[in-house]
Amino acid sequence: MEGAQGVRMRIVIGEEQGAPNFVMRVFDVDPGGHTPYHTHDFEHEVFVVEGHGTLLEEGHSTPLGPGDVVYVPPGALHRFLASDEQGLRFICVVPRS
Repeated sequence: MEGAQGVRMRIVIGEEQGAPNFVMRVFDVDPGGHTPYHTHDFEHEVFVVEGHGTLLEEGHSTPLGPGDVVYVPPGALHRFLASDEQGLRFICVVPRS
């Protein structure tokens, strides 16, 4: 993923599992790593599994930790960052394209 640093993504539920509407992805972000600062036309539902980090969205900063949930609306400019001390693992559900 262009603009990402220390990020791995895997699809755990999607087309191969017969899911007709959504894709569930698991992201692992290394300490100090981040997703690209980007936008797209679909929403995200996110659940933080472990670690700590920050969601940067439209100029706002939201701290993230285990059990936190966030909604990223369509068109919102956003980036997930892991803390420098530990990585961040989160589940992200998006509409299937």
